[in-house]
Amino acid sequence: MTDWWPLALVVLLLLVVIAGWLLWRATTTAKERGARSGTAYSSSSGRGAQGGTQAETTADETSTAALPRAAVVVNPTKFDRTDKVRAEISKVCRGHGWADPLWLETTLEDPGYGQTKAALAEGVDLVCALGGDGTVRIVGSAMVGSEVPMGLLSAGTGNLLARNLSLPVTSLTQGMKVALTGADHRIDTATLRLRRPLRDADDEDAPPPVDTSDLDDLPPVPRQGEGEVEDHIFLVMAGIGFDAEVMANAPEKLKKQVGWAAYIVSGAQRLKGKQFKVDVRTDAGVRLRRRVRSVIIGNVGKLTGGLNLVPQAQADDGILDLVLLSPEGLVGWGAVVTRLVTRSSRGHQRVDYYTGRTIEVTSDEPVEIQLDGDTLGLATAMTIGVNPGSLILRRPA
Repeated sequence: MTDWWPLALVVLLLLVVIAGWLLWRATTTAKERGARSGTAYSSSSGRGAQGGTQAETTADETSTAALPRAAVVVNPTKFDRTDKVRAEISKVCRGHGWADPLWLETTLEDPGYGQTKAALAEGVDLVCALGGDGTVRIVGSAMVGSEVPMGLLSAGTGNLLARNLSLPVTSLTQGMKVALTGADHRIDTATLRLRRPLRDADDEDAPPPVDTSDLDDLPPVPRQGEGEVEDHIFLVMAGIGFDAEVMANAPEKLKKQVGWAAYIVSGAQRLKGKQFKVDVRTDAGVRLRRRVRSVIIGNVGKLTGGLNLVPQAQADDGILDLVLLSPEGLVGWGAVVTRLVTRSSRGHQRVDYYTGRTIEVTSDEPVEIQLDGDTLGLATAMTIGVNPGSLILRRPA
């Protein structure tokens, strides 16, 4: 029996050599494949730089691709460190079985419209606006008619749409949870066409005349001329006069320090501002000419500080609510505030309410205009039409 063991030893050594050669060849081939594909491999284990085999990595990518994904359009100026905010949102997404979100930051040149369109082109399942009322408006305007739901992540001073829809305004985590797990709810939006004041004819930078033939039949009021026309979409409310002046002059530094109370300071400084004349027409048959201090058209009615400007307004009723404020002096403002707070009609009629699906307002002089808290400069006329059920929002299930 001792005669065969040398032969067995030779066969065993030969098998070891063959096995070693096969292992070396397999490793070399894997390295070559990795070099061609840009993937680094470890010669000792055959694992890639991501810590798994090529098959495992492909499986992970396939698994991740199968998960729903949200996009977050964020205004970075609202945060000291966006990396911490991004990590918090990503954690919430992973905890609810979603992939890490597509993160898109706004810029001065593009405050969110292009980023939202890019997110929709990527085929995301949800787009969240993370910023103030202005960011929400821009993101929402880009999503109208897209059939992709929108989530609201509040980070501004007013957060008006979130407040009107009873969405979280103090917790980013809670807001993201609602966006991921909430129910889809359709709300109205509104399209506003504003008319700018006519520029000086001697102004070399003045734009060429704009065809406004589709805006004829507006109330004939005395005005210096008709300038360029712009279209905008808003979600909360549009206004000319006092409210726009308040928002335009609220110091940004003060807003960061005291929040919405900064608007109270700005408003107190402008209570004695002059009135202006407007002509108003609605598709419901309203025709009036009135001296006012402010004209507001709302899709919803709640303001900051718990004040409900239009108690009957609903975001999904297919109707716009028109409010005319006509105070004279401090006494008049006292009557306005009393009526808004108590919802009483006692005293002089300082607050008038109307409704319609289309509302036209023309001023006899250029006045400040605002959309959802964003001031847009001076305008002489605005035509607003409602877009029923045009935006899908995530609300608590």
